[in-house]
Amino acid sequence: MGMKQNSPQALYSYWNQVRAGRQAPQRLEIEPSQIAGILSETFMLERIDAATYQFRLAGTRLCEQFGRELRGTNFLDGWDADGRRSLQRLLVAVCDQAAGLSLTLEGATDDRRRVEFEAMLLPLTHGGTRISRIIGAMSATTTPYWLGSDPLRGRRLERHQLIWPDGRPHALIARASGQAPFAAAVPARSNTSDRRQFRVVEGGRLTGKPDKR
Repeated sequence: MGMKQNSPQALYSYWNQVRAGRQAPQRLEIEPSQIAGILSETFMLERIDAATYQFRLAGTRLCEQFGRELRGTNFLDGWDADGRRSLQRLLVAVCDQAAGLSLTLEGATDDRRRVEFEAMLLPLTHGGTRISRIIGAMSATTTPYWLGSDPLRGRRLERHQLIWPDGRPHALIARASGQAPFAAAVPARSNTSDRRQFRVVEGGRLTGKPDKR
């Protein structure tokens, strides 16, 4: 048997299945029941402008680890200055060119405890062909005993990779009137630690009834 996928890998597999060769799935095509095992580490962003990617919802494990309700906050807040600038540029590629974005980041507590996370951010269309939503998943690569009780206050970007599910940016594919062979890359590391059960508490719930706004 193969190794168990972590949350970012599992989300990518599901997203790509629903995408079915298009630039991105529609927001309302995402069925929470199909990713029930990773919902506590899943989040949804709305692109408000180039500097604001607002959490519309966030899984309970993420909220516990970062010590607050993430819904309504800006994904770009809390990063070091270099990381924020890089992410602002990278998220434009997600929304304008339908790229996937793989991240490795470090979360730190006030007393300088640190833990590494892997994250995947993937585009969704909403209200037509415009990409204004991003679905993501984030999971710690290790589970120190204090994680979830000692809140993470800062984030630092360690590594990033843009993923072109069809081999090159979607805008270039459209101009060429064709598609390149699938050539996606996903994080190689798999987190095999056991996860506790969860519930999702958020406003536009990722439950059985997707947010239609």
